[in-house]
Amino acid sequence: MNTHPYATSPPPFRHPWLAVIAVAMATFSVVTTEMLPVGLLTPIAGTLDTSTGTAGLMISLPALLAALFAPFVVIASGSMDRRKILCGLLGLLMMANLASALAQNMVWMLAARVLVGFCMGGIWAIAGGLASRLVPAASIGLATSMIFGGVAAASVLGVPLGAQIGDLAGWRWAFGVMALFSGLVLALHLAVVPAVPAAGSVSWRQFGTQLGNRQLQAGLLLTLLLVMSHFMGFTFVRPLLLSVSGFEAQWLGALLFLYGVAGIAGNFLAGVVAVRRTAPTIIAISAGLLLTPLLFLAIGDSGTGGGIALLAWGLAYGGVSVGLMTLMMKAAPQAVEIVAALYVGVFNVGIALGAWAGGQTVDRLGLSANLWLAAGCAAAALLLSLCIGFAENNRKAAGRQPRSATL
Repeated sequence: MNTHPYATSPPPFRHPWLAVIAVAMATFSVVTTEMLPVGLLTPIAGTLDTSTGTAGLMISLPALLAALFAPFVVIASGSMDRRKILCGLLGLLMMANLASALAQNMVWMLAARVLVGFCMGGIWAIAGGLASRLVPAASIGLATSMIFGGVAAASVLGVPLGAQIGDLAGWRWAFGVMALFSGLVLALHLAVVPAVPAAGSVSWRQFGTQLGNRQLQAGLLLTLLLVMSHFMGFTFVRPLLLSVSGFEAQWLGALLFLYGVAGIAGNFLAGVVAVRRTAPTIIAISAGLLLTPLLFLAIGDSGTGGGIALLAWGLAYGGVSVGLMTLMMKAAPQAVEIVAALYVGVFNVGIALGAWAGGQTVDRLGLSANLWLAAGCAAAALLLSLCIGFAENNRKAAGRQPRSATL
């Protein structure tokens, strides 16, 4: 297989940037569907007669399955047209949202979320390597940023949008709206995305080769720690804001929207800086995700303090997707689709473990103990990011040695 993403120029499509936007909308759709229960956790748990911790499985179960499905989809798809794969997955995503909207009990809901997990793994993995198949080489960086920008935007806007719709019309309508939106994105794909055959097939051996890459190993471990830390706390942001900070339920949608705005700002800030200064960017992100649970513990028992902590949280987490993906692509630039699948897998394992561990901690020890656990994971991520930065500086210094020796 030719794994170099920039090896060949794509054929001249009529509307390449519309195709890129369509792929970005696909990632936005699937990640918004993934995040939707976070802002609706309490009312869903009440309607389906289950505990808040058990309701957290709506996040952790599809995330864990997405981690398993991502490499499988890349390998099983072979050289199949990526457009057909994405369209099929968007159709399944529409069905999963409809099934969630109609769920009568937790078993039904979790069955629908299994289907979401399959769509998540497939769409993330396939979309991650499409930029070089759609635009000329000079534009690949921008196209990749736009595609993963769909992930970042969904991560920070999916929760407040779902919460707002849920507050206005009920949580079932939030899933119904996402089913309609997924259908519209499917129609957009059919209209503007050209046939996109892969350059070749991927084998398990190639995945194994990349797993031996030390830089990639460090990046994947950092991804796991940061995502676990975030979702330990953020899965339960609704009870945090209502029970700890004392906000009324009608303010939740607006608060989470402000969180989303802060997150978009963090995404653009990290995207601008990460290309040239990757290690300092991930160090800053790690420090931010350590600071936010500590802020909630220190000042989150008031409305003002909780609002400040939430805005800091959005700003820090907004840069995670673009910062970590930049780190991944620098670690293995010759195997972007494989790297994307591994990144998706580990990212979603982090979501699953974080949401599960957070649910267990909340049910047994309470919200404050869960924030301490999230802070501990973020502290470990900060230590690892400092080590990555130190190693990067050493590599740069070593690369300069031969030139300085000839002077």
